[in-house]
Amino acid sequence: MRHFLIRLNPVPRAVALALVAIGPAREVLILPRENPPEEILGSGAFKIMDKIIIFDTTLRDGEQAPGASLNQKEKLEIAFALEKLGVDAIEAGFPVSSPGDFESVKLIASQLRKPIICGLARALKKDIQAAYQATKPARQARIHVFLATSKIHMKYKLKKAEEEILRLAVAAVKYARNLCADIEFSPEDASRTEKDFLYRVVEAVIKAGAGTVNIPDTVGYAEPQGYGELIRLLKENVPNINQAVISVHCHNDLGLAVANSLSAVQNGARQVECTINGIGERAGNASLEEVVMGLKVRKDVFKAGTAINRKELYNTSRLVSKLTSFVVPPNKAIVGLNAFRHESGIHQDGVLKERSTYEIIQAKDVGFKVEGLVLGKHSGRHAFKERLNKLGYKLSDKDIDQAFEKFKALADKKKQIFDEDLLTIVQEGMDVPVREAWVLDTFEIHSGNRLSPFAEVQLKFKGKLVKGESGGDGPVDACYKAIEKIIRFKCQLLDYGIQSVSRGEDAQGEVSVRLRAKGKEVFGRGSSTDIIEASLKAYLQAVNKAVC
Repeated sequence: MRHFLIRLNPVPRAVALALVAIGPAREVLILPRENPPEEILGSGAFKIMDKIIIFDTTLRDGEQAPGASLNQKEKLEIAFALEKLGVDAIEAGFPVSSPGDFESVKLIASQLRKPIICGLARALKKDIQAAYQATKPARQARIHVFLATSKIHMKYKLKKAEEEILRLAVAAVKYARNLCADIEFSPEDASRTEKDFLYRVVEAVIKAGAGTVNIPDTVGYAEPQGYGELIRLLKENVPNINQAVISVHCHNDLGLAVANSLSAVQNGARQVECTINGIGERAGNASLEEVVMGLKVRKDVFKAGTAINRKELYNTSRLVSKLTSFVVPPNKAIVGLNAFRHESGIHQDGVLKERSTYEIIQAKDVGFKVEGLVLGKHSGRHAFKERLNKLGYKLSDKDIDQAFEKFKALADKKKQIFDEDLLTIVQEGMDVPVREAWVLDTFEIHSGNRLSPFAEVQLKFKGKLVKGESGGDGPVDACYKAIEKIIRFKCQLLDYGIQSVSRGEDAQGEVSVRLRAKGKEVFGRGSSTDIIEASLKAYLQAVNKAVC
């Protein structure tokens, strides 16, 4: 069974004839001529690669992670994000498990247009009926039937013999196939199932109408070599295996879910079941973002690609993290906060000279938008100077040397050095002046729990008073928008922070901001007993750096 990705649209007649000559394809994906996926670029007019179907089960298996419960609105929000991401299939839930899950699957099926919408079902008529009714509104619906086949599950959970399991599996697939054209079957705990029995089950369910057979490593028992070999043996020992797509669903109990999934791809699997951030039962599932980027970066090994919009990986990861309240570990591959950050001076120097020295993936390729160089005690002079330049400071070599000494002394006391610390070192230690083109004169705020925030701001510019006014999402936002009207250029607020710099009831608050303006990244700081005034001072200091 072959899958083809074609980069040209419309497909030239010569290409179409070539496909006919190659043989029947399970799926032909016609991609637009504009912005084709990088992994299928070739030296000729077109290039054909095997397509890996990405089957996302975040809303089903992912939600089974303890504490990850989602309401209907949240599930729909994630589903839309998955559609934007470009997943091929979404397992939206287990419809029979609860009325809420049924309605969520049904809603997703009715709202989404591009992906296959799948409902999970045990090998029971009531489950299959529920999955059918829930997914019925979808443009492309799938019923996913599962039944355990390992000796331990048959003996202790199901209390049934092999022949009975085989009969139930076939009957369930036939029943589902009469309701829905797209059926997937999973022999649960396949990685611990007797191989000869697994071959019989897979052959029988394909004959009964299953278009996809999933080989789950349900308890994360498998290892890459053995799991890849299992996929290869299925292809060699199941006579009708070319009539179905081989799928894999790997759990992460030994930390091998992604490795096992990729090994399966090497050996002929063409669908990978995975979740955003790898969430799921126990230790979780294969991480979608890691599978996708593994295929992309090592396309020389896997010779396969996906239809995933990789620039949406980070955004989707953050959304799922926010809605499930599952924090993404900083060292998480692809989407963790530290995935593209460097502290070591040697690494920083290499990255500044050529990113590929220490990065096999560019942060922008997955939609990542964080500062890549983290300053700490391991950082070198090159990274330190580069960060000061980004903050708007062009210092002499002598001043850099002096500032770097103070930076190192501070880094021994703090785990991480922030831009605020650098500003203190530079401004207080070296007395670097900031010329004030725009100066705050007056401001007035109208705000309350029943009022829309509104600000009037007056600035001095070359001895003249200039006034601006604007509404906003809050009093500070209204003030900043009023300033933008006065200065007549846009500023992108990258960071905003507040801290107390003195003690007592009349303590001063210090506001720090980081802006992108006029092609520069600039930092500003202001203090006052009035936090709005401190916010204005900080913003204007940054603006003045941008224009000076």
